[in-house]
Amino acid sequence: MIYKNVDEVLNTFADTTIDNARKNLVDDRMSFGALYENLSYVYEKETGLFILEFLMEDYGIFVDKGVRGKTSTYPETAASLSQFQYGSGSGPKGGLTKGINEWLKKKRFQWRTKEGKFMSYQSMTFIIARSIYNKGIKANLFFTKPFEIGVKNLKLKLEKAYTLDIEDEIIRLAKKSL
Repeated sequence: MIYKNVDEVLNTFADTTIDNARKNLVDDRMSFGALYENLSYVYEKETGLFILEFLMEDYGIFVDKGVRGKTSTYPETAASLSQFQYGSGSGPKGGLTKGINEWLKKKRFQWRTKEGKFMSYQSMTFIIARSIYNKGIKANLFFTKPFEIGVKNLKLKLEKAYTLDIEDEIIRLAKKSL
């Protein structure tokens, strides 16, 4: 059976979710970088199955859901309910520090000391990493919000699309048997 209408609904849902997630990143001034560029999806069909998989950088889930800090967090956001927490011992050692250091060097970003000298990347990395480790990362929900909005109407749209595909298949088979 050909699922032209179901394919269209699922591809439209995925495209809209990705577009809105990217828009959320831009609105939150996080539009530049690998997370924005690598948001994508893969849609596959197997016998009786429709598989839609969203793809993003590994750290995208932390940006979306937030991360609780070791000593405090952002209580006004979903980060306080996040399943992720700094200091839990489950993540790789030095991953945060390495990522921040690479980002600082890539952006060629440096603070100045009170004396007007540029701070070293190592010192800045330590200050930023310590702050993030203790305070956490505020939940952004850049992906969750558009996904949940899209899912609300997806069931009804899929039912209609599937019905149209069945009707098309019946018509095709009827014409074939004539």
